[in-house]
Amino acid sequence: MTSKLNTVGFIGLAAITSLAATPALAAGTTAGTTITNTATVDYQVGGVAQGQQSASDNFTIDRKINLLVEEVGTVTTNVVPGQTNAVTTFQLTNSSNEVLDFALVASQIAGGTAAHGGTDSFDATNVRVYRDNISSGSIGSWDAGDTLISGYIDELVVDTAIRLFVVADIPAALANNAVAGVTLRATAREGGTSGSQGAAITETTGANTAGKDTVFADTAGVTGDAARDGSHSDNDDYTVQTATLTVTKTSRVVSDPFNNTTNPKLIPGAVVEYCIAVANSGSADATSVAINDPVPGQLTFSAGTIRLNGTVSAGTCNADGAVGGSYSAPNVSGTIATVAAGATRTLVFRATVN
Repeated sequence: MTSKLNTVGFIGLAAITSLAATPALAAGTTAGTTITNTATVDYQVGGVAQGQQSASDNFTIDRKINLLVEEVGTVTTNVVPGQTNAVTTFQLTNSSNEVLDFALVASQIAGGTAAHGGTDSFDATNVRVYRDNISSGSIGSWDAGDTLISGYIDELVVDTAIRLFVVADIPAALANNAVAGVTLRATAREGGTSGSQGAAITETTGANTAGKDTVFADTAGVTGDAARDGSHSDNDDYTVQTATLTVTKTSRVVSDPFNNTTNPKLIPGAVVEYCIAVANSGSADATSVAINDPVPGQLTFSAGTIRLNGTVSAGTCNADGAVGGSYSAPNVSGTIATVAAGATRTLVFRATVN
């Protein structure tokens, strides 16, 4: 169970180019527009046309508040322990019929099931939000050209979508498949004044008025975000993919001075073979695996016997490693470049009993 992260506000302002180029026009007629309709009546008396009569009616288009926050993609963001700048991606669309500001809050879930099925078990740190800068860098992906945001989205145009990146750091020493769930929530605010966040919006109650009324039309977001509340939210998550190493050390007697290799015994002069096996049961490769083993004082290292990157069959180390490693009394050492997820690799060497 993790503790709730203090909510942090953020702003984003970049339109997704494909949507901006071909708007869906879902919002409809702009709020506050006055619709006027005039009817005319022409008539005659005794076959002579008389003056035309007319009557007009007008009404004001009310405001529909609608927005959508969506995770971009359908899979978790894989991360490694100690990673910085891990990115989850969201999109916010203003489907209202008026230009609005949007307050943004990024938070983390506290336990329970995350967006992609894992159980939330840790909190990311240094959580912040960036907006996609469509004038530079890689559009649609977080990069150095994107802008750190704070507080709110200013004057988001009708039928416009923006891409937002929730960026965080991952603590060290986390177990494989540990999960941190994140939530991004947007709340509609009054627009119309550039450079400052607009006031909170209240839905109009009671009968329709002659002025510009407000109707919340948003759907329910994730847990705690009800339909028609002027806000919307969605979840994403980080899943740790790391190596999980188990080290096993075994020895066997290879020969002795009297029995040679037939049923040898561990007497002085016997040759002993050590095998250090590194098994990776995680879901990510372990790299630069450095092994160090001091030779006991009762043994003498056998020069040229170190073998690296061998395999194991049925619990027994195979003689298939490559020559490598080094010896600096009393330490045998070697580095295996990669122990892949699900694999076991070995360091093998021999010594003689004094």
